[in-house]
Amino acid sequence: MIGVKLMTGLAADIGPADLILVLGVACHATLLAYIPQPRWKAFFYALPVPFTLAMVAVGQPVNVTHVLGLPVVFLFAHLVRILYNRGISIVLAIVFAGAVYCLISGSVAQVVPVNSASFWGMLGAVFLAGAFLHRTLPQRREPPHRSPMPVYFKFVIIVCVISGLLVLKDFLEGSMAFFPMVGVVAAYESRFSLWSWARQIPILMLGMIGLLGVARLLQHVLPLIPALVCGWGVFLVIVGVMTRRMWAKART
Repeated sequence: MIGVKLMTGLAADIGPADLILVLGVACHATLLAYIPQPRWKAFFYALPVPFTLAMVAVGQPVNVTHVLGLPVVFLFAHLVRILYNRGISIVLAIVFAGAVYCLISGSVAQVVPVNSASFWGMLGAVFLAGAFLHRTLPQRREPPHRSPMPVYFKFVIIVCVISGLLVLKDFLEGSMAFFPMVGVVAAYESRFSLWSWARQIPILMLGMIGLLGVARLLQHVLPLIPALVCGWGVFLVIVGVMTRRMWAKART
């Protein structure tokens, strides 16, 4: 009886934006499963499709809790990689890293002051961290891998996983936008190339700084969705240029 009430309450909290989030993220994650090349898998993982849909689903303006999610995503990815390389199964590694993400992001989101000073200060700190990591982390050649599972079956599994993650929406607040919903799938599908996947995240961090900064400035004069669209333009320029340079450097 309690379980029925809990499910009924959860269903009542799920609106059209949540359904769009589930389907959009599931399509994004399914695409990743069938891209064989590690660098292209990592590039498409970094596109802020889940972030954008989660922003709309959560319904909060851009604030410091969104910025806080970026370094924890980096921690999530490398924690999965380290655990898997030490013999932990990929599923257990993802579950543990996801729990760490929730614990850190959810706890910090409850106490961090949500104001302009904290937003711009944290944005600057993440920029320095992302630039340092991008400059210092090496690249590695890793084998390609493509999921052998039928697409329809993979899609259904991913929809179920993403739907289950919606229960975390209120606890994580803004950092829900960066919860590795696609990362959970990407980590599993990239288990043969985890370094390439995690190596892309500093570029994601730098691109998201542009997106968040632009959206923050424009959200006071534009609705959230147009502000995010403008931020996407800045993101694509930053990530496109940086990724191209990184790939060119890898060929030399």
